[in-house]
Amino acid sequence: MTHSNKQPFPFAAAICYSGFREGQHPGGEHPTYEQIKEDLLILQGHWKYLRLYDCDQHALTTLEVIRQERLDFQIMLGAYIEAEMNNFGCPWGGGVYSEEQLDKNRTSNLQKINKLIDLANQYPDIICSLSAGNEACVDWTDHYVPVNRVVEYVKLIKRGAKQPVTFCENYVPWLHKLKPLAEVVDFISIHTYPVWEYKHIHEAIGYTKENYQSVASLYPNTPVVITEAGWTTQSNGHGINPQNVNEELQKTYFQDLMEWTEAEQITTFVFEAFDEPWKGSADPMEPEKHWGLFKVDRSPKLVVEHLSQQPIT
Repeated sequence: MTHSNKQPFPFAAAICYSGFREGQHPGGEHPTYEQIKEDLLILQGHWKYLRLYDCDQHALTTLEVIRQERLDFQIMLGAYIEAEMNNFGCPWGGGVYSEEQLDKNRTSNLQKINKLIDLANQYPDIICSLSAGNEACVDWTDHYVPVNRVVEYVKLIKRGAKQPVTFCENYVPWLHKLKPLAEVVDFISIHTYPVWEYKHIHEAIGYTKENYQSVASLYPNTPVVITEAGWTTQSNGHGINPQNVNEELQKTYFQDLMEWTEAEQITTFVFEAFDEPWKGSADPMEPEKHWGLFKVDRSPKLVVEHLSQQPIT
């Protein structure tokens, strides 16, 4: 059984948006109003829903552009909660912090949740849903937050804002660890990446369907949305076989994904709009940098070459 009649908002094309360009990164230089306007004019008319990850300056500017330019987007806005507990199992060793830092993170996480609520109430016409965090409970995360704390954050958001509330996470924790969270969210959000799990393109859409159904069947009364699914176009061999990624394979997976999710009316946020060079290691072939449907210079990859890019007005 799918949840085609139970989606938390009307079905439409959806994409993850982070507008950081060369030399920009979260916590550093942010995209300008004009840069974000350029991005949104590229995306306008092709995607209705945008997913933003944090209540930072990037999100504030994006909301301002949408309102000022009267663009036709709805936003899923997240609070990017950071580590409240050490994760010694993080494979790249990034999950260990001092107790002092963990305490600071708990304080700032609460501030982020409150900022999320404030923005939801400031932009009720633009923000259509809220996320209490991103990939903070999966075994490999470098920003681990215990499930009971995420439950508290979800309850806090639900008390303060009227939009439906979720938590965005890899599909695996929803099968076991996140059952208490599934009881309090308005809808479940999963991430599925066959290429990270060494799946060939011919297995990819079948594997994505399995990931989705494994969660959806476990929670028949709760809507399930896909908040990340995509295919990178480069790899240095760390975690992803370089033979499994290129622009042709990205296009194949994207088309298969759209065909299935449109038929089933499953809201699916494609990961992602634009390449982000700040991500991952310094290696330019790092797969984390190359998930965009558009390159960092905003030129289209093969998958979106057919889209007519609208001029900036």
